[in-house]
Amino acid sequence: MTDRRAQLAANLAKVEERIAAACTAAGRKREEVTLIVVTKTYPAEDVRILSGLGVRHVAENRDQDAAPKAGACSDLPLSWHFVGQLQTNKVRSVVGYADVVQSVDRGRLVTALSKEAVRAGRELGCLIQVALDAEEGGRGERGGVGPGGVAELGDLVAGAPGLRLDGLMTVAPLTGPYAGREPAAFERLMDLSTDLRRTHPAANMVSAGMSADLEQAVAAGATHVRVGTAVLGVRPGLG
Repeated sequence: MTDRRAQLAANLAKVEERIAAACTAAGRKREEVTLIVVTKTYPAEDVRILSGLGVRHVAENRDQDAAPKAGACSDLPLSWHFVGQLQTNKVRSVVGYADVVQSVDRGRLVTALSKEAVRAGRELGCLIQVALDAEEGGRGERGGVGPGGVAELGDLVAGAPGLRLDGLMTVAPLTGPYAGREPAAFERLMDLSTDLRRTHPAANMVSAGMSADLEQAVAAGATHVRVGTAVLGVRPGLG
């Protein structure tokens, strides 16, 4: 456990240096960017170590892994973000532990989240997942709504009981006009954020950037970066 703590501490320090340097290069204050550590496939023990190292935001993408992990770490001062594609039959479980769902991409999901948030007596933060590989109003390969669907979905979330519209999220696309063009993709997301904030001024969260491209996201203006591999190591079976 001590070796793992030392490894995670060293990795966190390197990521912190990268974020700080990216903020300096972009003329931003370090406190403008929040680190979310993506702990998917890693055990609750790692989450506990990360919490002891000062991490306050963690993310998961599969409810069957996240629910027991969140339960095992319920005594820790953590905010849990759900970042994966979410089926409506998992909504009740996710609402039980998640503070923010970053992958809201369709009206049916908004309705389900609202119902369960009200039932649980909670206010759930929501980000609209933007698919930059999709047609204007279509869906992306990895979830998300096309840019043309953001405003309507944002209005739906903002008007739904139990939900709070926090902003936008994207994953740099692998296909389409923004494939391999992370800076352009993140700039497009910022433009969409500006448009959304004209109607919903409090929806100022922009979640973008991962281990490989966090610098480009910070340069564009992201408020949150989601880093997994650079902190926890290469996941088993993924290389």
